[in-house]
Amino acid sequence: MMKLYIKNMVCRRCEIVVKSELAKLGLHPLSVNLGEVELEEDNIKYLKNELNAVLNSFGFELIDDKNSRLIERVKTLIIDLIHQKNNDLHINLSSYLSQNLKHDYNSLSSLFSSFEQITIEHFFIKQKIEKVKELLMYEEMTLSQIADQLNYSSVAYLSNQFKKETGFTPSNFKRLKTIKRNGIDRI
Repeated sequence: MMKLYIKNMVCRRCEIVVKSELAKLGLHPLSVNLGEVELEEDNIKYLKNELNAVLNSFGFELIDDKNSRLIERVKTLIIDLIHQKNNDLHINLSSYLSQNLKHDYNSLSSLFSSFEQITIEHFFIKQKIEKVKELLMYEEMTLSQIADQLNYSSVAYLSNQFKKETGFTPSNFKRLKTIKRNGIDRI
């Protein structure tokens, strides 16, 4: 059994694509989760180049070094928290990451900032703003409901953070249908 760590897996569809492509290569995935695959095989060195090429064609990338894997796990936890679990966070972000990754938050934060040129907190905010954009475009929820769902303390705080990140108020953004959202893997 062996584990693979894959960069840019940000949604359930990514898991499906990766699982399918691994099967096409004759590999037997035991589990496929965001950023992580467990294979039945012990050694796939003979397929490494082909696997890399296939993954790259879909915008994914194998991660070999420990620090890159840890950074990718930070991103995956944040993306999953905001986009899949509706920011259902009952503790602060630093505790959430430390508990899930079994690392001290200060060291995670330093490593993340040095590799990504952005703080974990700013990455978290950017992800939340992308989720706000998505929800605004669906026009199914009020701004107050969106603020509540994403654990903002108030609509005013959400609006200020949104304007700071995008340059638009949420209502202006909603009216400008031509603005495109960013892919969560490109933040």
